[in-house]
Amino acid sequence: MTLPPGGLAEAVDDEQRAGLIEAGRLLFARPCTFFYASQAINQLPPMTGPEVAFCGRSNVGKSSLLNALTGQKALARVSVTPGRTRQLNFFRCDEGQLTLVDMPGYGYAKASKTLKEDWQGLMFDFLRGRPTLRRVLLLMDARVEIKPADRAAIELLSDAAVAFQICITKVDDVKKAQLEKRIRELEALVKKRTAAHPLMLVTSSETGQGIPELRAELAAVARLG
Repeated sequence: MTLPPGGLAEAVDDEQRAGLIEAGRLLFARPCTFFYASQAINQLPPMTGPEVAFCGRSNVGKSSLLNALTGQKALARVSVTPGRTRQLNFFRCDEGQLTLVDMPGYGYAKASKTLKEDWQGLMFDFLRGRPTLRRVLLLMDARVEIKPADRAAIELLSDAAVAFQICITKVDDVKKAQLEKRIRELEALVKKRTAAHPLMLVTSSETGQGIPELRAELAAVARLG
């Protein structure tokens, strides 16, 4: 069976969808390890294969999602202090078939001025100048209304001309009506953005909801190379 290159959004039947889910399971059943950290644009690792970056407002649950995605409890460090991650952390999956990049959180009020400037500098340069960066997952907390920093991040991604996909986190902690409202708001926010992926992911690191679908999407990116 030939799997659609565009991932779940292009699946035409249950068989293709199941095939994509299985491809995602197999990809993340293999080792995924930290291998590099960068605090400057001239310190990035060599470009060797497709990369997917994870970004979002501080305390959105990036580290927890990365751990759930890879099935590891401590691949990414979960901090109780928002804004603690201040560098690009690179994780190699399946011996280089895919690289995951954990980006610093944005929008934390107590973050230093230097960190905020770094997000506008180092992060923008990374997004704009990394040919192997195939997609950015923009994480949004289901419990929290869309903030000005989220809108600014979407503008930055659009200006950098990088493909991005919305991934809603912590959906286990909201009622159905609130989640549906958040989805509608986000759909309206990105509907005219040509760089926005058509499929919005809905996830929970606690219950595992949406993790198979996220793995399937990333496996599709890995297959395209």
